[in-house]
Amino acid sequence: MIISLLGYMGSGKTHIAKTLSEKLNLEYIDLDYYISKKNKMSIAEIFDKKGEIFFRKQEREALEELFANHNNIILGLGGGTPAYYNNMEVINHNSVSFFLQASVGLLTERLLQNKEKRPMIARLSNDELPEYIAKHLFERNFYYTKAQFIININQKTDIEIADEIINLLDYPS
Repeated sequence: MIISLLGYMGSGKTHIAKTLSEKLNLEYIDLDYYISKKNKMSIAEIFDKKGEIFFRKQEREALEELFANHNNIILGLGGGTPAYYNNMEVINHNSVSFFLQASVGLLTERLLQNKEKRPMIARLSNDELPEYIAKHLFERNFYYTKAQFIININQKTDIEIADEIINLLDYPS
């Protein structure tokens, strides 16, 4: 079984995937890390040197490779992955998908802590960030809500969220 976690940056995909990985004894693969390793550049460098279009093509190829070569993994997707090409159809066809839904306030709080490490928001002022997040969420929710399951993560721990996912999967933990 492939479990795909999607949601906006800062929604906790990585932390929850790691928790799930431990609980279910499944390998965790972070899509951005996979792309970074394949291209021998950080995501920020890829965006800076090759551009977003190149990155989105790499993202799609990586999705196809991972789905073709793995059966039992937890896949943490990039925040924009579902919004390009027909990625959501591919994700839902090849995995069980979970949208980790968070409020603009929670996302802003989390992203302010490491803004400089994220190429999409690094140049924004702290005051601009909430509006930027709200606008992106509005654009991306159309894709995010196509996930097979939607988990509201506000006021929940990573363990509570992982347990909720396991319960929805009816997977023996």
